[in-house]
Amino acid sequence: MRFTVTTWNINSVRLRIEQVRRFLHEVAPDVLCLQETKCPEDRFPLETLQSFGYRHVVHCGQKGYNGVAILSRYSFSARDGLELCARRDARHVSITLGPDAGAAAGFVVHNFYVPAGGDVPDPDLNPKFAHKLSFLAEMRRWGDERGPAKAPAVLVGDLNVAPLEHDVWSHRQLLDVVSHTPVETEALETLRGEAGWVDSARHLTPEPEKIYTWWSYRAQDWAASDRGRRLDHIWVSPDLAGALRSVEVSRGTRSWTRPSDHVPVTAAMEL
Repeated sequence: MRFTVTTWNINSVRLRIEQVRRFLHEVAPDVLCLQETKCPEDRFPLETLQSFGYRHVVHCGQKGYNGVAILSRYSFSARDGLELCARRDARHVSITLGPDAGAAAGFVVHNFYVPAGGDVPDPDLNPKFAHKLSFLAEMRRWGDERGPAKAPAVLVGDLNVAPLEHDVWSHRQLLDVVSHTPVETEALETLRGEAGWVDSARHLTPEPEKIYTWWSYRAQDWAASDRGRRLDHIWVSPDLAGALRSVEVSRGTRSWTRPSDHVPVTAAMEL
């Protein structure tokens, strides 16, 4: 059985609902995880998304910002959401796939949206950066206490950290830029390693090959300058690492009309 899961920071699901439809038609993953849906529960376009062939949908949202959703071809028997840093700010949702998922039945899929952290990489001067570091610290404790990677599981999301040297266009120039500072990269890699998660993209495509999933809106010609960062990740539990067959970055969506600044990342497994 081939099983595929996609992560995509959509940067407003209502604004880009047609882009979601197009992507699902062209790529058709089994599970699509969205971040930054930017809408409250009562404005979420549930029926429209279900009409795209994904009847099983869960959404955790709020007005104007954040928000995470999971669309699945398969039923899910459970759903959960973590409230990290004592905030109900719609940054995590998870599901457990039901028996109709075949060989993927029982898999837990975690969808995270880690805080961006603002512009100043100093927690004493920037509360947003302090929040980001606290969020990563709580993810680490969750991994240690709950052991989410000890059973078949996938963790995806906009983790807002480009952890490795070749996950950014210039390691040297971005060491003082939020998303690639040593305190962030060390925190993310530590929590991943301690919990046992396998970074699927780097498992299949080791450094020094560059991988980007985000390009700033500020660039006049993002494709020509190609100053990207790998902020969007798909991690798998160790027992699924051998099943990984590909990780595809849908770079072309960045050229669609009014695109998100993030592009979809899709992992395929043979189960």
